[in-house]
Amino acid sequence: MSPLRWAVAIVLALNIAPAARAAPPPAPTQAAQKEAQRLAHLPPVVPYGSRIDHSGRAEKGRVSYYGRWFDNRKMADGKRFNPNANIAASKTLPLGTTAKVTNLRNGKTATVQVEDRGPWIRGRVVDVTPKVANELDFRKQGVVPVVVAPITVPQPDGAVKLGAGAANVSPQEVEKATQETEAAAR
Repeated sequence: MSPLRWAVAIVLALNIAPAARAAPPPAPTQAAQKEAQRLAHLPPVVPYGSRIDHSGRAEKGRVSYYGRWFDNRKMADGKRFNPNANIAASKTLPLGTTAKVTNLRNGKTATVQVEDRGPWIRGRVVDVTPKVANELDFRKQGVVPVVVAPITVPQPDGAVKLGAGAANVSPQEVEKATQETEAAAR
């Protein structure tokens, strides 16, 4: 092969390779969207124990928020706790799950990513950051009833499954949640 052809081949390879790496994840399949719709129509479960649930089904319980003493502490996923991030702790949702939390008292919602384990108090399904507690408007009460609807759930085989929450958010939110869940799984 001539030096000119080698040069053209290298330039083409270098220009194509970044585009292949930057390709967005494939859109959810029709079957995945149908499963998300089915999960959304099921009543939320009240989790019992601390068994990890990869089903994507909505959970019902109470939410609380992290106290100041957790600032900058290491979480279950190895990252440092940031009180100004949209993160949550769950005993039953897999780390990396993106979920929509809905305050049942006022209807306000927030999207969170599960990065820690807990809360370890009976009846509570998630702990959220003070920022999320403000978004859900329950800082004064401290604890309120919520529904936690997973949008995307990492699976043990590395795949990402759409959960009950995916049926009630925009396609852009599903795509963003999928990217965040895939990044957290790495």
